[in-house]
Amino acid sequence: MTYSWLEGEGSTLIYISDPMCSWCYGFAPEISEIKEAYPQYDFKVILGGLRPGGTETNKDLGSFLDHHWKEVEKRTGKKFNYDILKDDSLVYDTEPSSRAVVVARKMKPEIELHFFKAVQLAFYFEGKDMRDVESFVEIAKKFDLDESQYRELFESEEIKYETKTDYQLSSEMGIKGFPSMVFKHAGQFFLISNGYREAKDLKETIESILKGE
Repeated sequence: MTYSWLEGEGSTLIYISDPMCSWCYGFAPEISEIKEAYPQYDFKVILGGLRPGGTETNKDLGSFLDHHWKEVEKRTGKKFNYDILKDDSLVYDTEPSSRAVVVARKMKPEIELHFFKAVQLAFYFEGKDMRDVESFVEIAKKFDLDESQYRELFESEEIKYETKTDYQLSSEMGIKGFPSMVFKHAGQFFLISNGYREAKDLKETIESILKGE
C-alpha cells in the first residue's frame, strides 16, 4: 500500500490516533473543528496503534483507566460509560477497532473521520465489544456500507496488512503518543500536536506555519 498524498506539494492535515485512546475520544470535538476550519486542505486519518494485539484486561488496567478517564472527562467534558470497567474479562486489543476504520476508509474514503468517531462512541459511550465484528457492522449500516462486503474486508489479509502499514507510518513519522497531528505543507512535515490540545491552539500553530513564522 502506498500513500500517494505523502508526496508532492499539496497541503494535508494528518490526524494520528487510535479509536480506543481515551484522550483521542476527548479530542474528537477539537479535531472536527480543525477539519471544518480548513476545508481547502486534504485531511487524513492514520491509525497509530495504541495496544494492537494487547492481552491486558480490565482486571489489569481497570484502576488505571478509571483514573485516566476521569481526567479526560474533567478536561474535555466528554462523558464515559464506566460500566465498561466492570467487565474484568474485557481485553484491550485495539487492533480490531483500528482495522474497522481502515475498512470504512477502503469502502468510502470520505467518511473516514466520521466512522472513526462512531467507533469511539460505540466503545466509550455505548460499551460495545471492540473485538466483535458485529459491533462494527452495526456502525457500517448507519453509513450505508454493504454489510457482507464490510464483513469480508474486515477479515481479509489485505485490510490487516493495511492496518499494520498505518502503524508503521505512524512510527516512521516519529509519533510518540496519541492524539497527534501533523501538517504537511510546502513539502515539509510539521508536528502541531503531540497529545491533547484545544482547537484554538492548533489553529494558531497552523496559521504560524502558513505565515512562515
